Amino acid sequence: MSAEEAAALIEPGSIIGMSGFTGAGYPKAFPQALASRIAAEHEAGHPFRVSIWTGASTAPELDGALAKVDGMEMRLPFQSDPICREKINTGKMHFADMHLSHVAQHAWFGFLGHLNVAVIEVCAIHEDGSFVPTMAVGNNKTWLDLADKVILEVNNRLPLQLDGMHDIYYGTAIPPQRVPIPLYGPHDRIGVPHLRCDPSKVIAIVETDAPDRNTGFAAPDENSERIAAHIIDFLAHEVKVGRLPKELLPLQSGVGNVANAVLAGLLKGPFDGMTGYTEVLQDGMLDLVRAGKMKSASASAISLSSEALDDFLGNIDYYRERIVLRPQEISNHPEVVRRLGVIGMNSMIEADIYGNINSTHVLGSSMMNGIGGSGDFARNSYLNFFVTPSVAKGGKISCIVPMCSHVDHTEHDTQVIVTEQGLADLRGLSPRQRAQIVIDRCAHPDYRPMLQDYFDRARQSGGQHTPHILGEALAWHDRCLKTGTMRL
Repeated sequence: MSAEEAAALIEPGSIIGMSGFTGAGYPKAFPQALASRIAAEHEAGHPFRVSIWTGASTAPELDGALAKVDGMEMRLPFQSDPICREKINTGKMHFADMHLSHVAQHAWFGFLGHLNVAVIEVCAIHEDGSFVPTMAVGNNKTWLDLADKVILEVNNRLPLQLDGMHDIYYGTAIPPQRVPIPLYGPHDRIGVPHLRCDPSKVIAIVETDAPDRNTGFAAPDENSERIAAHIIDFLAHEVKVGRLPKELLPLQSGVGNVANAVLAGLLKGPFDGMTGYTEVLQDGMLDLVRAGKMKSASASAISLSSEALDDFLGNIDYYRERIVLRPQEISNHPEVVRRLGVIGMNSMIEADIYGNINSTHVLGSSMMNGIGGSGDFARNSYLNFFVTPSVAKGGKISCIVPMCSHVDHTEHDTQVIVTEQGLADLRGLSPRQRAQIVIDRCAHPDYRPMLQDYFDRARQSGGQHTPHILGEALAWHDRCLKTGTMRL
């Protein structure tokens, strides 16, 4: 049926689980048709909103379309759409920011409510009723299992050669029936290549022919290249002293230009035979696979620029042997991440001098995108890096502050902080030792004297384990709200 006919099957107040993970694998036609229906209902004076669960962020055709018509009551677990963000930050939409590894299990536990409908993009339906996933797996297995009804979007834009790239593990269970996940290497296959569900639940099939949100990446700037160089030098040192093998441990990289700059640096670096165990495979990691520097990569989604996508599709047989796409409950699973010894690299908005990290909020109360998978990897990685330029907004904001205005990762989870100024290895240090090394190595010179002055005065009175002047701890953020800059 048409997308409009499928949208007509949705009841107001429904909870809908949609496919999609970081701009890949999301339904294209159905969300726009549903948004049009919601707009018409609102114009007629009929309240109509739904709650949307996904794997991670999607695209304007889903988040943007539904947010624009005030069609979402609740959104989880992650988003990056500007319209969606505006609705969240003006209180017009609820947003539950969640660790990505928690979403499927919380749905199974019944913590999130009852899932009415699953809307899943696939690229083929086999005769036995199983589905070939597209460029992302995300939470699709869980949505298909839990939903009362299922709508499929068959995207004819994608090649059937994707068949065989996915590894859908059906061995997870609810406690106390859980058993260990038998995944011992990044490229292990422990499941089946296809999704499945009870055919009687399928109420609509919509055909589409549309691309994913293929996002280009800016060429690495000087700051990104300096951050990458600090990390690569550090990894080389860890190999030299025997704390890492010469091929490193499985790499996880967050999303964005800095992350891709680090991967681009690894392309020129001294490491061969690397592996990837990440949540999103982007241009930089694809480059490593193509060059033979990375022998295999595991992810939950592939999100590429248009140029990289052309390369991927043109050489899909080569990549299918070296890339595995998994459900996010496996790609981000804390026990698997810890056992494999993953090296995690994630971006942040700000860090404070003691190593607490804010990944999600601007000036304390405005949501940016969400925590995503950074917490899954930060707490459980063998080695973790948090990276950011030292300043933002042309130097008006320092990304190293006395106290974070919001904390997503505490100092206990933070091992290495990197800016273009330098790298602070915080392992095994006390809070006061961490503070001094963060100020000396990571802060921008324009803000370093201010940070040192704060730290020195904090040590003159009060508790000396983690010295703070509480009346000033968030003064930088308050000044920025009032004057537009953290500068004095």
